Amino acid sequence: MSTEITASSPADSGKLKRVVTGPLLFAFIVGDTLGAGIYTLVGSMATDVGGVIWLPLLIALVVALLTAGTYAELITKYPHAGGAARYAERAFGIPYVSFLVGFLMMASGITTAASLANAFAGDYLAALVDLPPIPTAIAFITILTLINLRGVRESLGANLVASVIEVTGLVIVIVVAAMVFGSGGGEPARIFEFAPDVPPLQGAFAASVIAFFSFLGFEAAANMAEEVKNPSRTYPRALFGAIATAAVVYLLIALGAAIVLPPAQLAESTGPLLDVVAASGVAIPAWLFSTIALVAIANGALLFMVMASRVGFGLAESGLLPQAFSRVLPRRRTPWVSIVVVGAATIALSFVGDVATLAETTVLLLLLVFLAANVSVLVLKKDEVAHEHFRVPRVVPVLAIIASIVLLTQQTGIVWLGALGYIAVGSVLFLVARAGRRRAERRAASH
Repeated sequence: MSTEITASSPADSGKLKRVVTGPLLFAFIVGDTLGAGIYTLVGSMATDVGGVIWLPLLIALVVALLTAGTYAELITKYPHAGGAARYAERAFGIPYVSFLVGFLMMASGITTAASLANAFAGDYLAALVDLPPIPTAIAFITILTLINLRGVRESLGANLVASVIEVTGLVIVIVVAAMVFGSGGGEPARIFEFAPDVPPLQGAFAASVIAFFSFLGFEAAANMAEEVKNPSRTYPRALFGAIATAAVVYLLIALGAAIVLPPAQLAESTGPLLDVVAASGVAIPAWLFSTIALVAIANGALLFMVMASRVGFGLAESGLLPQAFSRVLPRRRTPWVSIVVVGAATIALSFVGDVATLAETTVLLLLLVFLAANVSVLVLKKDEVAHEHFRVPRVVPVLAIIASIVLLTQQTGIVWLGALGYIAVGSVLFLVARAGRRRAERRAASH
């Protein structure tokens, strides 16, 4: 079956340049997935499940694969910037629903980048140099905003280099853990020992919320669709290949960490993988691994800021945000207004919340987005397009909906309150933007 997009395909329209190849897209998703989540949140999972860290990762993997199937069909069927908001627009035709889905997606990117900025300015950096956290976070976000403005090729080029570095760090953890295990050290039995004070099933599902944060990245790729070459063929391969790669690495990390260190020690650490390396006795300088972790955190923050700015562009192209958000630099062809707004909002949000709470907020926001995407793909099954695309069986999005609802029930009240705050802010912005469009229409009619 041919996957070439025909000349009549809507994918050929749009203002963004198609410069992203399959390997770059794969690196984008892998880099976004193998980021700060696994570097910083292994300890949080150990709090809930003890040494059985691999179980919530498996639960999160299943949810990620189900929803990735939905995205593979939607992305290749409608390869435009804007992601889930565009899909909701086609499925329901209700502007407010489309806006809200897109706004929550944009908010998730900003929330994640803010949490990673705080992580960057925290303990890993303190192992190298003593700098005040707030100015460091602001400078960090500003630099990433400038890279984003340079262009998607430059952003993804930086991502390719950073992805190699961060994967190297994870490989180091896997190798040193294997060396400990091979020499008869550590305690392999810990990988089957749950946390003593938490019911196993309750702990597994609670930890799966945090584990799911570690798999986020595939949804961000939907917003690069307008800049990908031959998306119908490229996207499914990049999506599933990247998720499979992440799963193998994460499971090996989970097993190795539990074997080398007691779960209680992992739970108390803000740099758990650094502690694993140190406990192994292998002569790897702490500064080297801290540097690798910082690159991973920076890489994840950059990619989420790229995603959020492309969502803003897509919403503006759909008329759901002010048209200013669709403005692009003449030569760079990057959506500069959206990029600057995302950078400013990230700086503002970096003053609020800790890494774990912001990570859980991101998961809740994206689970709501995923619910919309999975319902949309079912509604749009009857919609035919003029080019070949990936098709997912109906049972997949149905299972993804059920899994998303289960994970939503694990969220805490404070996280739900934060999400409701986002919805309230988004609703106000939607009404303001709609009022502005109506004034513009009246002025145009009067002339």
